[in-house]
Amino acid sequence: MSSAFVPAPQRKPSNRFARFLRAAAVATIAAGVVFAAGFGWFADYVSRLSTPANPPSADAIIVLTGGQSRIDAALDLLKSGKGQRLLISGVNPAAGRKSLQVATGGDKTLFSCCVDIDYAAMDTIGNAEESAKWVESHEYGSVILVTNNYHMPRSLLEMGRFIDKANLKPYPVVNTRLDGGTWMTKPEAVRVLFTEYTKYLGALARTVVPLRSTPDGVVLVEASTKSSTN
Repeated sequence: MSSAFVPAPQRKPSNRFARFLRAAAVATIAAGVVFAAGFGWFADYVSRLSTPANPPSADAIIVLTGGQSRIDAALDLLKSGKGQRLLISGVNPAAGRKSLQVATGGDKTLFSCCVDIDYAAMDTIGNAEESAKWVESHEYGSVILVTNNYHMPRSLLEMGRFIDKANLKPYPVVNTRLDGGTWMTKPEAVRVLFTEYTKYLGALARTVVPLRSTPDGVVLVEASTKSSTN
């Protein structure tokens, strides 16, 4: 007499795999919470930055291109004697010195004597590299850094990686008031802040990348670290 067919019992996921799935889910949720909390902190910090009414003087001034108001602010600082010399970093190669001077309404004599233009930098990392060379060649001990408020945290981080002998003094340019939580009611502001926050996290990650020194004494990133534009 033939024996009855007994189906083999179905395999259940192992306890180890189930624990792995639970741990992965918890880690994903935790990472999301940390990312969201970090963005909230970043947006609140940026929104509270304000342009100093009367900043202390420094040896020089560096402005990172990306907006007309940045250059105007830097030129005003130069005119008022807040720095001996100004570097405009990241200028489009198609813009000559004269056309830049006319476009900004800058004083021709001031441009001739006290303004240097960097055409090499293509992004914030490039700004930092070229600025470091400029600071090193002039042996400046203090520099006013001019850029927009949302761009300032990342700029200071990148600049600090390359400029270690000069004191960087932030001069944030504020085009739109975002304090008091008003940034949350402006979709464009949220988009800009979120984009800049992700770039800031990338800059934080780059702080652990080894640096090497060039023959002229400037430190450079050992690995390739291409970044988005300003």
